[in-house]
Amino acid sequence: MRFAEIRDTQRELHYFQLRLGVAGVIVIVAFVILFARFFYLQVIQHQYYETKAEDNRISIVPLQPNRGNYSAYTLELTQSKIADLEGTIDALSAIVDIQPRDRRRFQRMREDPKSPDSLPIRTRLTDEEVAKLAVNRYRFQGVDIKGRLFRQYPLGEVASHVVGYISRIDDRDLERIEEVGDSPNYKGTDHIGKTGLEQSYESALHGTTGFRQVETDASGRIVGDPIRTAPAVSGNNLSLTLDVGLQEAAERAFGENRGALVAIEPATGGILAFVSKPGYDPNLFIDGIDPANWDALNNSPDRPLNNRALTGLYPPGSTFKPYMALAALELGARTPTQLVFDPGYFVLGSNRFRDFKAGGHGYVDMVKSIVLSCDTYYYILANDLGIDNIARFMGEFGFGTRTGIDVEGEAAGVLPSPEWKVKRFKTPEQQRW
Repeated sequence: MRFAEIRDTQRELHYFQLRLGVAGVIVIVAFVILFARFFYLQVIQHQYYETKAEDNRISIVPLQPNRGNYSAYTLELTQSKIADLEGTIDALSAIVDIQPRDRRRFQRMREDPKSPDSLPIRTRLTDEEVAKLAVNRYRFQGVDIKGRLFRQYPLGEVASHVVGYISRIDDRDLERIEEVGDSPNYKGTDHIGKTGLEQSYESALHGTTGFRQVETDASGRIVGDPIRTAPAVSGNNLSLTLDVGLQEAAERAFGENRGALVAIEPATGGILAFVSKPGYDPNLFIDGIDPANWDALNNSPDRPLNNRALTGLYPPGSTFKPYMALAALELGARTPTQLVFDPGYFVLGSNRFRDFKAGGHGYVDMVKSIVLSCDTYYYILANDLGIDNIARFMGEFGFGTRTGIDVEGEAAGVLPSPEWKVKRFKTPEQQRW
């Protein structure tokens, strides 16, 4: 026997209304939160998101300043006008020399979303290559020959160690640029001074990067004409005190010999000639030196990359004698006419120091000691003056310190003194004079 179910309709209605009320409150709260979020985004954060949207639409393309001294032609490809880019490059490589590194550089520029539509695949075209391309120009849509300024070193090896060279920016250069807070001025720049005056005067020679404000599409490609342009400011010219004729004559005089020479104008301190032999051709480094030339320079027994005039440390030899004579006069250790006997040697303790002339020069005064470059005269004089007087007097002429030449990397010479010897040697026996 089945019993009829008795339902409490009033209770069920109450719970239904309760659930409906809770659901309504949740919906209302959700709409309030949604409206609050909408108000926050559209009113409070309006300026922020408007700026973000504008930034997505507008891009800043840097304009590289000129750091060149001669005009040359580049081969440029306008990507939007070329259907088969790789096929076009392959066809062009049959007309002009396009190396794998040219392709890699072109691909890197393509991958930059802010790069322009027209990009160079080859730089520094020869006259013959320009002529070949001009004849075949009708075959290639979107291929152009354009003129640009480039850095070139027309004298090649002449003064290479003082002029230096520019080359492509590497990671160490980027770190140095960031340290000095100059990163914005190197946007879009490929080259930087690496050595010599190119490095020392980098800030003056580099120039100021400009910019072009452009509109971009969803893929980041530039569309339409520039909205605004601030042109780049070319780097300054640098006038040197070097006498090119004297520089070339000095380098020719060395021939194939290794060595260094610095000629200074006494009245001004200007460098007239700065020679380190052998030298190198700085043009090899501009766009990145190839492995064969790098190996030849780096592994040469002549060490052509060493700047002997700047970093080499050499005994001064007899050029030191006039300074010793001046010290003797200033400190009262000698008179110009005072005679000193030179038997051809000088004995100090158990050591015997020989004069270059066997048998010596006999009696020698100060003038004769300089004219004949008498070694024994200055052995005796050094012993009479003492190391403290010599170190103090020679220090006033800059011995043992850097000259401050405006080429980075200068090495300081050695001016011996008791203090220097204590720092240089460890044991008391070695530290004694």
